[in-house]
Amino acid sequence: MEKSSTMPDATRSTAGPSAPSVPAGPPAPAVPPTPPVPLVALLAREDLGLRQIAGPAVGPDTVIHWAHTSEMADPYPYLLGGELLLTAGVHATEAAGTGPYYDDYVARVVEAGGAALGFGVAPVHDTVPRALVEACERHGLPLFEVPPRTTFSEVARAVWQLMAQARMAELRRVSEAQQGLATAAARPDPVPAVLRQLAQRTGGWAQLTAPDGTEVGRAGPAPGPEVTAAMAQLMRIVRPGETRLFPSPTSAADTVGGTHLAAYALGGGQGYALGTAVGHRDPGGHTIAGVAVVLLSLLTGEHQTTAESARSAALVRLLLGEGPADVAPLLGEGTWRVVHAAPDRAGPPPVALGTPLLDATDSLIRALLPADQEVVVQEGWCLGVSAAAPTDALPAADAQAARALARAKATRTPLLHHRADARGLAALVDPGEAAAHSRALLAPISHTPALPQTLRTWLSLHGSWDRTATALAVHRNTVRQRIAKCATLLDVDLDDPDVRMELWFALRHAE
Repeated sequence: MEKSSTMPDATRSTAGPSAPSVPAGPPAPAVPPTPPVPLVALLAREDLGLRQIAGPAVGPDTVIHWAHTSEMADPYPYLLGGELLLTAGVHATEAAGTGPYYDDYVARVVEAGGAALGFGVAPVHDTVPRALVEACERHGLPLFEVPPRTTFSEVARAVWQLMAQARMAELRRVSEAQQGLATAAARPDPVPAVLRQLAQRTGGWAQLTAPDGTEVGRAGPAPGPEVTAAMAQLMRIVRPGETRLFPSPTSAADTVGGTHLAAYALGGGQGYALGTAVGHRDPGGHTIAGVAVVLLSLLTGEHQTTAESARSAALVRLLLGEGPADVAPLLGEGTWRVVHAAPDRAGPPPVALGTPLLDATDSLIRALLPADQEVVVQEGWCLGVSAAAPTDALPAADAQAARALARAKATRTPLLHHRADARGLAALVDPGEAAAHSRALLAPISHTPALPQTLRTWLSLHGSWDRTATALAVHRNTVRQRIAKCATLLDVDLDDPDVRMELWFALRHAE
Protein backbone atom coordinates (compact mmCIF):
# COMPACT_ATOMS: atom_id res chain seq x y z
CA MET A 1 0.00 0.00 0.00
CA GLU A 2 1.39 3.39 -0.94
CA LYS A 3 2.04 5.73 1.99
CA SER A 4 0.67 9.22 1.51
CA SER A 5 3.11 12.02 2.17
CA THR A 6 0.45 14.71 2.13
CA MET A 7 0.39 16.67 5.38
CA PRO A 8 -1.50 19.75 6.60
CA ASP A 9 0.33 22.99 5.77
CA ALA A 10 0.87 23.69 9.46
CA THR A 11 3.07 20.61 9.77
CA ARG A 12 4.94 20.72 6.47
CA SER A 13 8.46 22.14 6.62
CA THR A 14 9.03 25.22 4.49
CA ALA A 15 12.58 24.13 3.77
CA GLY A 16 13.22 22.55 0.39
CA PRO A 17 15.94 20.45 -1.17
CA SER A 18 18.12 23.55 -1.49
CA ALA A 19 17.98 24.28 2.22
CA PRO A 20 21.07 25.80 3.90
CA SER A 21 23.73 23.66 5.49
CA VAL A 22 22.95 21.78 8.66
CA PRO A 23 23.10 24.08 11.71
CA ALA A 24 25.72 23.48 14.35
CA GLY A 25 23.16 22.81 17.08
CA PRO A 26 19.55 21.62 17.30
CA PRO A 27 16.92 24.27 16.55
CA ALA A 28 14.78 25.61 19.36
CA PRO A 29 11.47 23.67 19.32
CA ALA A 30 8.61 25.85 18.11
CA VAL A 31 5.64 26.11 20.43
CA PRO A 32 2.43 25.20 18.57
CA PRO A 33 -0.88 26.95 19.13
CA THR A 34 -2.41 23.70 20.38
CA PRO A 35 -1.50 21.40 23.28
CA PRO A 36 0.77 18.43 22.53
CA VAL A 37 -0.69 14.94 22.17
CA PRO A 38 0.37 12.06 24.44
CA LEU A 39 1.75 9.21 22.38
CA VAL A 40 -0.28 6.73 24.41
CA ALA A 41 -3.45 8.39 23.09
CA LEU A 42 -2.29 7.81 19.52
CA LEU A 43 -1.36 4.20 20.29
CA ALA A 44 -4.81 3.65 21.76
CA ARG A 45 -6.45 4.35 18.38
CA GLU A 46 -7.48 0.88 17.27
CA ASP A 47 -8.29 2.12 13.78
CA LEU A 48 -4.61 2.95 13.21
CA GLY A 49 -3.13 -0.31 14.51
CA LEU A 50 0.18 1.27 15.57
CA ARG A 51 2.52 -0.99 17.54
CA GLN A 52 5.63 0.04 19.47
CA ILE A 53 8.55 -2.27 18.71
CA ALA A 54 11.57 -0.41 20.13
CA GLY A 55 12.67 2.37 22.43
CA PRO A 56 11.59 3.25 25.96
CA ALA A 57 8.01 2.56 26.97
CA VAL A 58 5.90 5.65 26.43
CA GLY A 59 3.84 7.13 29.23
CA PRO A 60 1.52 10.11 29.69
CA ASP A 61 4.52 12.49 29.71
CA THR A 62 5.75 11.36 26.27
CA VAL A 63 4.10 13.81 23.86
CA ILE A 64 4.30 14.90 20.23
CA HIS A 65 3.59 18.37 18.87
CA TRP A 66 2.81 17.34 15.30
CA ALA A 67 3.34 14.62 12.67
CA HIS A 68 5.79 15.02 9.79
CA THR A 69 6.42 12.77 6.78
CA SER A 70 9.92 12.70 5.26
CA GLU A 71 11.90 10.30 3.08
CA MET A 72 15.09 12.35 3.34
CA ALA A 73 18.26 10.45 4.25
CA ASP A 74 19.01 13.25 6.74
CA PRO A 75 15.76 14.75 8.08
CA TYR A 76 17.57 17.00 10.58
CA PRO A 77 17.24 20.30 8.62
CA TYR A 78 13.50 19.81 8.26
CA LEU A 79 12.58 19.00 11.86
CA LEU A 80 11.59 21.60 14.45
CA GLY A 81 11.51 19.30 17.47
CA GLY A 82 8.74 17.29 19.08
CA GLU A 83 7.60 15.57 15.87
CA LEU A 84 6.35 12.08 15.19
CA LEU A 85 8.48 11.41 12.11
CA LEU A 86 6.84 9.08 9.58
CA THR A 87 8.89 7.23 6.95
CA ALA A 88 8.53 4.18 4.71
CA GLY A 89 12.32 3.74 4.38
CA VAL A 90 12.43 4.89 0.73
CA HIS A 91 15.67 6.71 1.51
CA ALA A 92 17.49 3.54 2.66
CA THR A 93 19.48 1.39 0.23
CA GLU A 94 19.57 -2.40 0.31
CA ALA A 95 22.94 -2.29 2.09
CA ALA A 96 21.68 0.07 4.82
CA GLY A 97 20.96 -2.81 7.16
CA THR A 98 24.57 -3.96 7.31
CA GLY A 99 26.32 -0.66 7.98
CA PRO A 100 26.02 2.39 10.24
CA TYR A 101 23.31 3.98 8.10
CA TYR A 102 20.34 3.48 10.46
CA ASP A 103 22.42 4.36 13.52
CA ASP A 104 23.42 7.69 11.94
CA TYR A 105 19.83 8.26 10.79
CA VAL A 106 18.33 7.74 14.26
CA ALA A 107 21.09 9.81 15.89
CA ARG A 108 20.20 12.76 13.65
CA VAL A 109 16.47 12.42 14.44
CA VAL A 110 17.22 12.42 18.17
CA GLU A 111 19.62 15.36 17.81
CA ALA A 112 16.91 17.36 16.01
CA GLY A 113 14.48 16.74 18.88
CA GLY A 114 12.25 14.16 17.21
CA ALA A 115 9.87 12.60 19.71
CA ALA A 116 9.19 9.29 17.98
CA LEU A 117 9.60 7.44 14.68
CA GLY A 118 6.84 5.68 12.77
CA PHE A 119 7.99 3.18 10.11
CA GLY A 120 5.55 2.13 7.42
CA VAL A 121 5.59 -1.54 6.48
CA ALA A 122 5.02 -1.43 2.67
CA PRO A 123 5.57 -0.64 -0.07
CA VAL A 124 9.38 -0.72 0.26
CA HIS A 125 9.89 -3.04 3.24
CA ASP A 126 7.97 -6.11 4.36
CA THR A 127 9.13 -5.69 7.95
CA VAL A 128 10.83 -3.02 10.01
CA PRO A 129 14.62 -3.38 9.42
CA ARG A 130 16.36 -5.02 12.35
CA ALA A 131 19.17 -2.46 12.23
CA LEU A 132 16.64 0.34 12.69
CA VAL A 133 15.08 -1.40 15.69
CA GLU A 134 18.50 -1.79 17.31
CA ALA A 135 19.45 1.85 16.59
CA CYS A 136 16.24 3.14 18.22
CA GLU A 137 16.94 0.98 21.26
CA ARG A 138 20.47 2.40 21.57
CA HIS A 139 19.41 6.03 21.19
CA GLY A 140 16.22 5.77 23.25
CA LEU A 141 13.85 6.78 20.43
CA PRO A 142 10.35 5.24 20.49
CA LEU A 143 9.79 3.29 17.25
CA PHE A 144 6.34 2.32 15.96
CA GLU A 145 5.32 0.00 13.20
CA VAL A 146 2.66 1.44 10.88
CA PRO A 147 0.72 -1.48 9.30
CA PRO A 148 0.13 -1.60 5.51
CA ARG A 149 -3.56 -0.78 5.90
CA THR A 150 -2.81 2.57 7.59
CA THR A 151 -1.67 5.55 5.51
CA PHE A 152 0.48 8.34 6.90
CA SER A 153 -2.36 10.77 6.15
CA GLU A 154 -4.59 8.81 8.53
CA VAL A 155 -1.93 9.01 11.25
CA ALA A 156 -1.55 12.77 10.70
CA ARG A 157 -5.32 13.27 10.76
CA ALA A 158 -5.54 11.34 14.03
CA VAL A 159 -2.85 13.56 15.56
CA TRP A 160 -4.73 16.72 14.61
CA GLN A 161 -8.01 15.29 15.87
CA LEU A 162 -6.40 14.59 19.24
CA MET A 163 -4.92 18.10 19.24
CA ALA A 164 -8.32 19.63 18.55
CA GLN A 165 -9.86 17.64 21.39
CA ALA A 166 -7.07 18.72 23.74
CA ARG A 167 -7.47 22.34 22.66
CA MET A 168 -11.21 22.31 23.30
CA ALA A 169 -10.66 20.73 26.71
CA GLU A 170 -8.08 23.38 27.57
CA LEU A 171 -10.34 26.25 26.47
CA ARG A 172 -13.22 24.79 28.47
CA ARG A 173 -10.99 24.45 31.52
CA VAL A 174 -9.76 28.05 31.25
CA SER A 175 -13.26 29.41 30.68
CA GLU A 176 -14.67 27.57 33.69
CA ALA A 177 -11.73 28.70 35.83
CA GLN A 178 -12.28 32.34 34.82
CA GLN A 179 -15.93 32.13 35.80
CA GLY A 180 -15.03 30.49 39.11
CA LEU A 181 -12.42 33.15 39.91
CA ALA A 182 -14.79 36.00 39.01
CA THR A 183 -17.48 34.51 41.25
CA ALA A 184 -14.98 34.09 44.08
CA ALA A 185 -13.91 37.73 43.75
CA ALA A 186 -17.50 38.85 44.38
CA ARG A 187 -17.83 36.94 47.67
CA PRO A 188 -17.64 38.57 51.12
CA ASP A 189 -14.12 37.10 51.67
CA PRO A 190 -12.78 37.58 48.13
CA VAL A 191 -9.03 37.15 48.65
CA PRO A 192 -9.17 33.71 50.35
CA ALA A 193 -11.89 32.64 47.91
CA VAL A 194 -9.78 33.58 44.88
CA LEU A 195 -6.75 31.76 46.31
CA ARG A 196 -8.83 28.62 46.91
CA GLN A 197 -10.20 28.75 43.37
CA LEU A 198 -6.72 29.24 41.92
CA ALA A 199 -5.29 26.27 43.85
CA GLN A 200 -8.25 24.08 42.89
CA ARG A 201 -8.21 25.01 39.18
CA THR A 202 -4.44 24.53 38.80
CA GLY A 203 -4.17 21.51 41.08
CA GLY A 204 -1.42 23.11 43.15
CA TRP A 205 -0.61 25.57 45.91
CA ALA A 206 -1.13 29.34 45.97
CA GLN A 207 0.24 31.97 48.36
CA LEU A 208 -0.27 35.73 48.66
CA THR A 209 2.23 37.91 50.49
CA ALA A 210 2.02 41.51 51.69
CA PRO A 211 4.57 44.23 50.82
CA ASP A 212 6.58 43.41 53.94
CA GLY A 213 6.77 39.72 52.99
CA THR A 214 4.25 38.44 55.52
CA GLU A 215 1.73 35.90 54.34
CA VAL A 216 -1.75 37.23 53.62
CA GLY A 217 -3.27 33.88 52.67
CA ARG A 218 -2.62 30.48 51.13
CA ALA A 219 -4.59 27.59 49.65
CA GLY A 220 -3.89 24.06 48.48
CA PRO A 221 -1.64 21.30 49.81
CA ALA A 222 1.42 22.80 51.47
CA PRO A 223 4.70 21.95 49.69
CA GLY A 224 7.88 20.75 51.35
CA PRO A 225 10.45 23.06 52.96
CA GLU A 226 12.69 23.10 49.88
CA VAL A 227 9.87 24.32 47.65
CA THR A 228 8.73 26.81 50.30
CA ALA A 229 12.23 28.30 50.52
CA ALA A 230 12.52 28.56 46.74
CA MET A 231 9.12 30.25 46.58
CA ALA A 232 10.18 32.82 49.19
CA GLN A 233 13.21 33.63 47.04
CA LEU A 234 11.03 34.12 43.95
CA MET A 235 8.69 36.38 45.92
CA ARG A 236 11.64 38.57 46.91
CA ILE A 237 12.69 38.85 43.28
CA VAL A 238 9.34 40.26 42.10
CA ARG A 239 8.68 42.41 45.17
CA PRO A 240 9.45 46.11 44.49
CA GLY A 241 12.52 47.38 46.30
CA GLU A 242 14.16 43.99 46.72
CA THR A 243 16.50 44.40 43.72
CA ARG A 244 18.99 47.22 43.68
CA LEU A 245 20.60 47.58 40.26
CA PHE A 246 17.55 47.01 38.06
CA PRO A 247 13.75 47.36 38.42
CA SER A 248 12.01 44.31 39.83
CA PRO A 249 10.58 41.93 37.20
CA THR A 250 6.84 41.39 37.15
CA SER A 251 7.22 37.59 37.26
CA ALA A 252 9.78 34.87 37.94
CA ALA A 253 9.79 31.08 37.65
CA ASP A 254 11.78 28.11 38.91
CA THR A 255 11.56 24.31 39.13
CA VAL A 256 12.43 22.43 42.31
CA GLY A 257 12.20 18.66 42.53
CA GLY A 258 9.66 18.40 39.71
CA THR A 259 7.48 21.19 41.15
CA HIS A 260 7.05 24.24 38.94
CA LEU A 261 7.08 27.55 40.80
CA ALA A 262 5.98 30.98 39.60
CA ALA A 263 5.78 34.36 41.35
CA TYR A 264 3.84 37.39 40.09
CA ALA A 265 3.94 40.99 41.24
CA LEU A 266 0.42 42.33 41.63
CA GLY A 267 -0.50 45.52 39.80
CA GLY A 268 -0.46 48.95 41.34
CA GLY A 269 3.11 48.81 42.65
CA GLN A 270 1.93 48.21 46.22
CA GLY A 271 4.27 45.27 46.78
CA TYR A 272 1.81 42.37 46.99
CA ALA A 273 2.97 39.16 45.30
CA LEU A 274 1.28 35.91 44.27
CA GLY A 275 3.13 32.60 44.20
CA THR A 276 1.97 29.30 42.68
CA ALA A 277 3.43 25.79 42.85
CA VAL A 278 2.13 23.08 40.50
CA GLY A 279 3.28 19.64 39.48
CA HIS A 280 2.60 20.21 35.79
CA ARG A 281 3.15 23.48 33.93
CA ASP A 282 0.90 24.21 30.95
CA PRO A 283 -0.35 27.29 29.03
CA GLY A 284 -3.85 26.93 30.49
CA GLY A 285 -2.53 27.08 34.05
CA HIS A 286 -0.51 30.18 33.21
CA THR A 287 -3.62 31.88 31.80
CA ILE A 288 -5.63 31.00 34.91
CA ALA A 289 -2.88 32.41 37.14
CA GLY A 290 -2.91 35.60 35.06
CA VAL A 291 -6.63 36.08 35.70
CA ALA A 292 -6.06 35.57 39.44
CA VAL A 293 -3.28 38.18 39.37
CA VAL A 294 -5.65 40.74 37.86
CA LEU A 295 -8.43 40.03 40.36
CA LEU A 296 -6.09 40.01 43.37
CA SER A 297 -4.52 43.26 42.16
CA LEU A 298 -7.96 44.87 42.27
CA LEU A 299 -8.85 43.31 45.61
CA THR A 300 -5.62 44.17 47.41
CA GLY A 301 -5.62 47.67 45.93
CA GLU A 302 -9.03 48.49 47.38
CA HIS A 303 -7.62 49.48 50.75
CA GLN A 304 -4.59 51.46 49.66
CA THR A 305 -6.07 54.96 49.26
CA THR A 306 -8.33 57.29 51.17
CA ALA A 307 -10.75 57.36 48.24
CA GLU A 308 -11.14 53.60 48.32
CA SER A 309 -11.67 53.65 52.07
CA ALA A 310 -14.44 56.19 51.56
CA ARG A 311 -16.07 53.95 48.96
CA SER A 312 -15.94 51.00 51.34
CA ALA A 313 -17.57 53.23 53.96
CA ALA A 314 -20.32 54.04 51.47
CA LEU A 315 -21.07 50.33 51.06
CA VAL A 316 -21.17 49.81 54.82
CA ARG A 317 -23.58 52.71 55.27
CA LEU A 318 -25.87 51.34 52.58
CA LEU A 319 -25.94 47.98 54.33
CA LEU A 320 -26.75 49.69 57.60
CA GLY A 321 -29.80 51.41 56.15
CA GLU A 322 -28.74 54.81 54.83
CA GLY A 323 -30.15 55.88 51.47
CA PRO A 324 -28.14 56.09 48.24
CA ALA A 325 -28.48 59.86 48.10
CA ASP A 326 -26.95 60.17 51.59
CA VAL A 327 -23.89 57.99 50.88
CA ALA A 328 -23.27 59.09 47.28
CA PRO A 329 -21.04 62.04 48.30
CA LEU A 330 -18.53 59.53 49.71
CA LEU A 331 -17.71 58.51 46.14
CA GLY A 332 -16.14 61.92 45.68
CA GLU A 333 -16.88 64.95 43.58
CA GLY A 334 -17.30 64.83 39.83
CA THR A 335 -19.25 62.66 37.47
CA TRP A 336 -19.14 58.92 36.84
CA ARG A 337 -19.82 56.42 34.11
CA VAL A 338 -21.39 52.98 34.44
CA VAL A 339 -19.98 50.19 32.25
CA HIS A 340 -21.74 46.88 31.54
CA ALA A 341 -19.58 44.10 30.07
CA ALA A 342 -20.75 40.69 28.81
CA PRO A 343 -18.64 37.94 27.21
CA ASP A 344 -19.19 37.21 23.53
CA ARG A 345 -16.79 34.22 23.56
CA ALA A 346 -14.39 32.44 25.85
CA GLY A 347 -11.75 34.92 26.98
CA PRO A 348 -10.24 36.61 30.02
CA PRO A 349 -12.30 39.13 32.01
CA PRO A 350 -11.81 42.78 31.06
CA VAL A 351 -8.67 43.99 32.80
CA ALA A 352 -8.35 47.56 31.49
CA LEU A 353 -11.38 49.09 33.21
CA GLY A 354 -9.08 50.32 35.95
CA THR A 355 -11.53 50.34 38.83
CA PRO A 356 -12.15 48.12 41.85
CA LEU A 357 -15.84 49.12 41.87
CA LEU A 358 -17.03 45.95 40.16
CA ASP A 359 -20.11 43.76 40.40
CA ALA A 360 -19.20 40.50 38.64
CA THR A 361 -21.33 37.47 37.80
CA ASP A 362 -20.76 34.65 35.32
CA SER A 363 -22.57 36.51 32.53
CA LEU A 364 -22.22 40.21 33.37
CA ILE A 365 -19.77 42.66 34.89
CA ARG A 366 -20.96 46.08 36.03
CA ALA A 367 -18.33 48.70 36.79
CA LEU A 368 -18.34 52.24 38.09
CA LEU A 369 -15.49 54.54 37.08
CA PRO A 370 -14.76 58.30 36.87
CA ALA A 371 -16.21 59.96 33.79
CA ASP A 372 -12.82 61.25 32.62
CA GLN A 373 -11.36 57.73 32.53
CA GLU A 374 -11.20 56.23 29.05
CA VAL A 375 -12.96 52.92 28.35
CA VAL A 376 -11.24 50.79 25.71
CA VAL A 377 -12.27 47.70 23.75
CA GLN A 378 -11.75 44.43 25.65
CA GLU A 379 -10.87 41.23 23.78
CA GLY A 380 -13.77 38.77 23.80
CA TRP A 381 -16.22 41.15 25.53
CA CYS A 382 -19.06 43.50 24.55
CA LEU A 383 -19.19 46.76 26.52
CA GLY A 384 -21.96 49.31 27.01
CA VAL A 385 -21.03 52.68 28.53
CA SER A 386 -23.39 55.23 30.06
CA ALA A 387 -23.22 58.98 29.73
CA ALA A 388 -21.42 60.93 32.47
CA ALA A 389 -23.67 61.28 35.51
CA PRO A 390 -23.47 62.75 39.01
CA THR A 391 -23.69 60.37 41.94
CA ASP A 392 -27.39 61.02 42.48
CA ALA A 393 -28.16 59.93 38.90
CA LEU A 394 -26.22 56.65 38.87
CA PRO A 395 -29.36 54.43 38.67
CA ALA A 396 -30.29 56.15 35.40
CA ALA A 397 -26.71 55.73 34.17
CA ASP A 398 -26.93 52.03 35.01
CA ALA A 399 -30.01 51.73 32.80
CA GLN A 400 -28.20 53.60 30.01
CA ALA A 401 -25.26 51.19 30.20
CA ALA A 402 -27.62 48.20 30.06
CA ARG A 403 -29.30 49.54 26.92
CA ALA A 404 -25.97 50.35 25.31
CA LEU A 405 -24.76 46.81 26.02
CA ALA A 406 -27.93 45.29 24.54
CA ARG A 407 -27.44 47.31 21.37
CA ALA A 408 -23.72 46.43 21.25
CA LYS A 409 -24.55 42.71 21.44
CA ALA A 410 -27.24 43.01 18.79
CA THR A 411 -24.99 44.90 16.37
CA ARG A 412 -21.87 42.86 17.30
CA THR A 413 -20.07 46.04 18.31
CA PRO A 414 -17.32 45.56 20.95
CA LEU A 415 -17.86 48.96 22.60
CA LEU A 416 -20.89 51.23 22.45
CA HIS A 417 -21.54 54.50 24.31
CA HIS A 418 -24.97 55.71 25.31
CA ARG A 419 -26.14 58.41 22.95
CA ALA A 420 -27.42 61.51 24.72
CA ASP A 421 -30.91 62.71 23.79
CA ALA A 422 -30.77 64.44 20.45
CA ARG A 423 -31.69 68.08 20.28
CA GLY A 424 -34.58 69.06 18.00
CA LEU A 425 -38.33 68.47 18.25
CA ALA A 426 -38.00 66.40 21.44
CA ALA A 427 -36.39 69.38 23.16
CA LEU A 428 -39.53 71.47 22.48
CA VAL A 429 -41.75 69.23 24.63
CA ASP A 430 -42.04 69.73 28.36
CA PRO A 431 -40.49 66.66 30.05
CA GLY A 432 -43.36 66.36 32.51
CA GLU A 433 -45.99 66.44 29.80
CA ALA A 434 -43.97 64.00 27.71
CA ALA A 435 -43.75 61.58 30.64
CA ALA A 436 -47.49 61.83 31.31
CA HIS A 437 -48.25 61.17 27.63
CA SER A 438 -45.88 58.23 27.67
CA ARG A 439 -47.57 56.65 30.71
CA ALA A 440 -51.00 57.03 29.16
CA LEU A 441 -50.01 55.67 25.75
CA LEU A 442 -48.07 52.70 27.10
CA ALA A 443 -50.47 51.82 29.93
CA PRO A 444 -51.94 48.76 28.13
CA ILE A 445 -48.54 47.05 28.03
CA SER A 446 -46.90 48.50 31.14
CA HIS A 447 -48.19 45.70 33.39
CA THR A 448 -45.77 43.26 31.67
CA PRO A 449 -42.23 44.71 31.72
CA ALA A 450 -41.06 42.36 28.97
CA LEU A 451 -43.47 43.97 26.47
CA PRO A 452 -42.20 47.58 26.53
CA GLN A 453 -38.63 46.31 26.78
CA THR A 454 -39.07 44.12 23.70
CA LEU A 455 -40.92 46.86 21.80
CA ARG A 456 -38.20 49.42 22.53
CA THR A 457 -35.40 47.06 21.49
CA TRP A 458 -37.29 46.01 18.35
CA LEU A 459 -37.87 49.64 17.32
CA SER A 460 -34.25 50.58 18.04
CA LEU A 461 -33.09 47.77 15.73
CA HIS A 462 -35.45 48.82 12.89
CA GLY A 463 -37.78 45.87 13.32
CA SER A 464 -35.14 43.17 13.00
CA TRP A 465 -36.42 39.94 14.59
CA ASP A 466 -33.04 38.21 14.70
CA ARG A 467 -31.08 41.14 16.15
CA THR A 468 -33.79 41.81 18.73
CA ALA A 469 -33.74 38.15 19.78
CA THR A 470 -29.96 38.34 20.14
CA ALA A 471 -30.12 41.54 22.21
CA LEU A 472 -32.75 40.10 24.57
CA ALA A 473 -31.31 36.58 24.62
CA VAL A 474 -34.63 35.02 23.60
CA HIS A 475 -35.89 33.06 20.60
CA ARG A 476 -37.05 35.06 17.57
CA ASN A 477 -40.50 33.48 17.87
CA THR A 478 -40.74 34.94 21.38
CA VAL A 479 -39.98 38.38 19.91
CA ARG A 480 -42.69 37.93 17.27
CA GLN A 481 -45.24 36.90 19.90
CA ARG A 482 -44.43 39.86 22.15
CA ILE A 483 -44.57 42.40 19.32
CA ALA A 484 -47.88 40.96 18.11
CA LYS A 485 -49.26 41.24 21.65
CA CYS A 486 -48.06 44.87 21.87
CA ALA A 487 -49.85 45.67 18.61
CA THR A 488 -53.05 44.05 19.90
CA LEU A 489 -53.02 45.70 23.34
CA LEU A 490 -52.11 49.12 21.96
CA ASP A 491 -54.52 48.69 19.03
CA VAL A 492 -52.01 50.10 16.53
CA ASP A 493 -50.46 49.14 13.20
CA LEU A 494 -46.75 48.72 13.86
CA ASP A 495 -46.02 48.83 10.13
CA ASP A 496 -47.06 52.50 10.12
CA PRO A 497 -43.92 54.70 10.46
CA ASP A 498 -45.93 57.42 12.24
CA VAL A 499 -47.05 54.89 14.86
CA ARG A 500 -43.48 53.68 15.29
CA MET A 501 -42.24 57.26 15.72
CA GLU A 502 -44.87 58.06 18.36
CA LEU A 503 -44.19 54.86 20.28
CA TRP A 504 -40.43 55.48 20.14
CA PHE A 505 -41.00 58.98 21.56
CA ALA A 506 -43.16 57.53 24.35
CA LEU A 507 -40.68 54.77 25.19
CA ARG A 508 -37.80 57.26 25.34
CA HIS A 509 -39.70 59.46 27.81
CA ALA A 510 -40.85 56.48 29.86
CA GLU A 511 -37.28 56.02 31.14
